[in-house]
Amino acid sequence: MEGIVVSFRKGRQTQTPKHFLIKVDKIDDRKKAKELVGKSVIWTSPAGKEINGKIASAHGNKGVVRAIFEKGLPGQAITTKVVIK
Repeated sequence: MEGIVVSFRKGRQTQTPKHFLIKVDKIDDRKKAKELVGKSVIWTSPAGKEINGKIASAHGNKGVVRAIFEKGLPGQAITTKVVIK
């Protein structure tokens, strides 16, 4: 299953560097998004380095999930693909 990194998790004046919002293909409601909680997420850099993360919870009502990565992803990771296992 694949998804796209949408954004950092951010508040009005803060940004959480290890938390990212991910839009998953073919998931369009909160109920389906909650089924993905606990699955692993892998982002691969253009150089081939992999950064692992885990889906923590659903975000909103349109199927977006929040993933926490072991290291923060670079800003260039936004709008790139991730693999969900």
